[in-house]
Amino acid sequence: DTITLTGTEPFWNLRIDRDTALWTTPENPEGTSLTLTRFAGNGGLGFNGTLDGKPLIAALTPGKCSDGMSDRTYPFVATIALGGKTLRGCGYTTGQPFTGGEGSSEGETP
Repeated sequence: DTITLTGTEPFWNLRIDRDTALWTTPENPEGTSLTLTRFAGNGGLGFNGTLDGKPLIAALTPGKCSDGMSDRTYPFVATIALGGKTLRGCGYTTGQPFTGGEGSSEGETP
């Protein structure tokens, strides 16, 4: 499954496919590629790597999540630790997509 973690305020998106990922923001819509290592998290999945020289740790845990800006409900809660900052958002996979809202979850960002 491809895993997508996404957040608002600030907007960010991390799309993970196996051990590679693409980090995008409104300021960097083409994104930055990075390599991640997967590890078992607290009842979920964890990934770590380096983005622009800063350590990145991503956690995906089961639980209903709302992005606060759409009618979508996501099956996972996402947390990103990036260079001393914590970003919170939601997540979904190709096997467990979000529900509600318009369009398909494939490749979308809220």
